[in-house]
This record gives sequence, structure tokens and C-alpha cells, in this order.
Amino acid sequence: MSLSNDRRVVLESFEKKIEYTFKRIELLDLALTHSSYANEHREQGVKDNERLEFLGDAILDLIVSEYLFKKYPESQEGDLSKFRASIVCEASLAKAGKRLELGKYILLGHGEEMGGGRDRESIIADAFEAVTGAMLIDSSYEDVKTYLAKTLIEFIKHTSATKLYKDYKTILQIESQKNVNTVIAYEVVEEKGPDHEKEFVVELKQNGKVIGKGSGRTKRDAEQVAAHQALTHVYHYQN
Repeated sequence: MSLSNDRRVVLESFEKKIEYTFKRIELLDLALTHSSYANEHREQGVKDNERLEFLGDAILDLIVSEYLFKKYPESQEGDLSKFRASIVCEASLAKAGKRLELGKYILLGHGEEMGGGRDRESIIADAFEAVTGAMLIDSSYEDVKTYLAKTLIEFIKHTSATKLYKDYKTILQIESQKNVNTVIAYEVVEEKGPDHEKEFVVELKQNGKVIGKGSGRTKRDAEQVAAHQALTHVYHYQN
């Protein structure tokens, strides 16, 4: 499906923001097409960004790994894995995407649009990955490194190793995997308040036993609180 002039103008404004001009601007358009929009326009041959997201996730891991390997020459593999997880986690990628105002360039379905999808961290983080994947296809590994250096790594390069890692769910996952028989599960046990001011209560279970509990405005926030509680009281994690 060919791009309309209006859409092309929108995409070109985003290119200026990221300081990269796509040779195939259709790749950028695809990277910024959410599944909800594609589902509503499937009969027109519209596809979503999920394949590009898959590729972008892999290239992000590689480039961030290379950066951390050089930045922390004394760090062991386990620590480097934790540092990488904090950089390529949803919250970090969403923050990078919001600095680019990525939400306003994404094509969303009507329902997702009305539900506040343009500000949803998961959608912005996925789109950031998809743009990364699209750029790799359109250009080169070195061009993608330059892009990520300016949009993601620039904002953490002066952060000390001790402050870098704050994704408690991923820390917990890494710690729990040291015992192959450990099964971790999060369960929403309560929802409070009206839809516009919802509060979620989550229990974290390890092999069926509650080891943490948290509340937050989103399920993810509640899960992070529960994971932090479990890390502090069960795994004796110090942050």
C-alpha cells in the first residue's frame, strides 16, 4: 500500500528527529504500525510492526552488550546480563521513545487510540524496537549503533554500575533461575477504584508460596513493588 502525502510528511518529521533518512520510508511506516491498526485495515494489506520488533530486540541486545562489555571490563557475565536487562527493559525503551515523542507517530486502531495507547509504555517500547529493526534492514549495523548511541546509550553512559540496574522483576527472574526447580508467578488479587484511577494489588508466588505483595496504578508497577519486596526479604538483595 503506497503512503499518502500526509503520512509521508509525518514520517519525514520523525526522520529529522532521529537524524536518519530512510532509503525505504515504507520500512519506517511499517515499524510505526501497531497491530491494532493493522487488524482494522487487514483487507487493505496493512501489516504490523511485530516482525521488525523481533529483529530490533535482537540487535538492541547485541549493541548494548557490546557497549557494556567495553564499558565495564571488570564485570562478570552475570552482572553484565543484569546491566543489559535494565537498559533494554520496557521502561527504559519507553523512556527513550518518549524523548523522541514516538507515540504521536504510531498508527493505532480506534480502540487503542481511545484507550490512551499513544502513552502506553509497552506500545512505545515495542515501536522503538521496531524502528531499530527497520533501520538495520535499511542501512547498516554501524548506522544503528550511531542511532542507539544518541537515543538510548547517551542517557545511561555516565550512570554508575551500582545505579544502573533497577528492573526488580528481571533481577528476581535472574536470581530465581539459579535454582532450576523454582517457579515464579504474579497474580492480580485485587483491583480498586474507578477505571480512570485504578489500583492493582499483585501477589508474587514462588512455588505456590506468597513471597511478595505490591500495589500500583498499573499491573507492571504493582509487580515491580512485589518483586522488590521479595528480593529484599527473601533474596536479601541490597540496592
